[in-house]
This record gives sequence, structure tokens and C-alpha cells, in this order.
Amino acid sequence: MSLINTPMMTRLNHFLDATAYRGSVIADNIANIDTPGYHARDLDFRSQLSSLVNGDSQAAKPRANEVAGLTERPDGNNVNMDREGLALAQVQLQFQTGIALMKSEIHRLSQAIHEGAQQ
Repeated sequence: MSLINTPMMTRLNHFLDATAYRGSVIADNIANIDTPGYHARDLDFRSQLSSLVNGDSQAAKPRANEVAGLTERPDGNNVNMDREGLALAQVQLQFQTGIALMKSEIHRLSQAIHEGAQQ
């Protein structure tokens, strides 16, 4: 096990992977806003995060599902740009938070190494 490969770093890597995947799903929705019959997809980020915290091995494999309850236009498309924009902003904040937590974990490990070397 390397010094960087800690359980916390592994969880943060999965968190960032899920966040990036959700961002790509939202980008797909935006790209298909004018595609007749296209239905918006998203992943349940809360359940994904909960599985990750509980150590579920399937947490590393996020899945996008069709979003229920959205208003469908006459062409069958239900993508709402306001919803997608809000979701994309949420993803950006989640990703920034994950990066900040990762930096904090690396700093913590670095401090432990430097303090151990001084003894």
C-alpha cells in the first residue's frame, strides 16, 4: 500500500469519479435538448454517496437513470435547461469540495511524514 492509497483517498477518488460521471450525464442532456424523444437522465448522487460512505463495492459503478416527473414537450423531449444548469452548478461545487478534501488529506499525510522524520 502506498502512502497516498489510504481508505480516505480511495473514497475521495470514487466521489470525484461519480461527480465527473454526473457532469458528463448532464452535458449529454444539454447536448440533446433538441433531440425529439430524448429523456433527461441523472444519477442519484445521494444514494451513490451513501453507498460510498458505507463501503459498498458497487459505489464505484454509478448508473444514470431516466429522471421521472419532468414535463415532456410535444416532441417527446423532457430536458429542461434550467434544471440542467442548476445540476451542473451543483456538480461543480461538489467537485471543488472533493478536490479541497483531497488536498487536505494529502496535507495531513505530508505533515505526518514530516513529523515522523523529525523524531
